[in-house]
Parts: sequence; structure tokens; C-alpha cells
Amino acid sequence: MTELIVIGTSLGGLAALGEILATLPPGFACPVAVVQHRGPTVDGVLGSLLQRQTTLTVVEPDDKTPIRARHLYVAPADYHLLVEPDASFSLSIDPPVRWARPSIDVLFESAADVYGPALTAVVLTGASTDGAAGVTRVREQGGFAIAQDPATAESPVMPRAAIAAGVDLVLPLAAIGRHLGRMGCVDRAAS
Repeated sequence: MTELIVIGTSLGGLAALGEILATLPPGFACPVAVVQHRGPTVDGVLGSLLQRQTTLTVVEPDDKTPIRARHLYVAPADYHLLVEPDASFSLSIDPPVRWARPSIDVLFESAADVYGPALTAVVLTGASTDGAAGVTRVREQGGFAIAQDPATAESPVMPRAAIAAGVDLVLPLAAIGRHLGRMGCVDRAAS
């Protein structure tokens, strides 16, 4: 059973995320954390754009924001987003990883260390290899990894790198939200 879904994307990511969110079923409860590569001075407009696509509550987390069901957390511009052992987030201004801050690898690796087999990671469209090392850690810790079919990606570089690193499932963009919606979800805070 999944307790957290982490999604990483870059070039073409806003449209891809919108398509996934639009196909999640009503009442979808799994918390979702997203890293979308963007410039360091971009304000919180990404969150408001995504909020139009989902019934999940969209939040740009601060340090120590707890991870809760029915929420979508968007990494703030120019901060790495990490998952802490107490199932909360922390933010870091450590140097960029693969030229990105926020980094997909940083989120995926920290989430894998906390959630292990209860984590599902998704790599979407993008023009870098960010996410490949994170997928490796997710699978090493027993989590489940999905890559967007590169043929359906605006930029296939990122999903191809994730596939080369090893994923459990490759799906066309249109099927990812449906697949996530069928997964069982457990609310860690309620247990």
C-alpha cells in the first residue's frame, strides 16, 4: 500500500501534471509531492495553476509542514524539498543537483529512506537526467517506480534516463493518473 506519491518533472511538466491530476478519481486521498524544475525567482503561481486541476489541497510547504492525506505539495522555487523521518517536509538551499534546485533526486531519495516500500515515484517529461538516481534509491528501498512513456513526453530525456536506471512500469501519460487512482493508499497520520 502506498503512503506517499512523489512526482518529478521538468520541460512540459505543467501540462503533464494537469493531465494526471484531471484523471485522479474523486476522493483520491494519497498525499502527493511534486518537484517541477523552474527558475529561482518564480513565485507561487504553479500551485495556483495546479489547484485548478485537482480537488487535492495544493500547498507550497515550509520547514516542518506535516505530510497529510488529500494534499498536493509543490516544491518551492529555488529550494530542495526533502522528506523527514517524522513524515514532514524540510527545505534546503544546498547547491543544485544536476543543475536543478529543487532537485527530483533529492526528493525521491529522502522520501525513499523514510517511506521505503510505501512510496510510489513517478518521472515525467523533462530535458535532464534528474530523477534517475532517485528512482534507483526508491527501488533499492522497496518502493515502486513509474516512468512516463517517452513517446508521450514533450521532452523524452528524463523518462528515458529513469527507464535506463530501472523502473517497475512505463505508462503513457494518459494512463498514469488512472493507475495512481487504482492504487491502495494508507494514511500514515491516521495509523
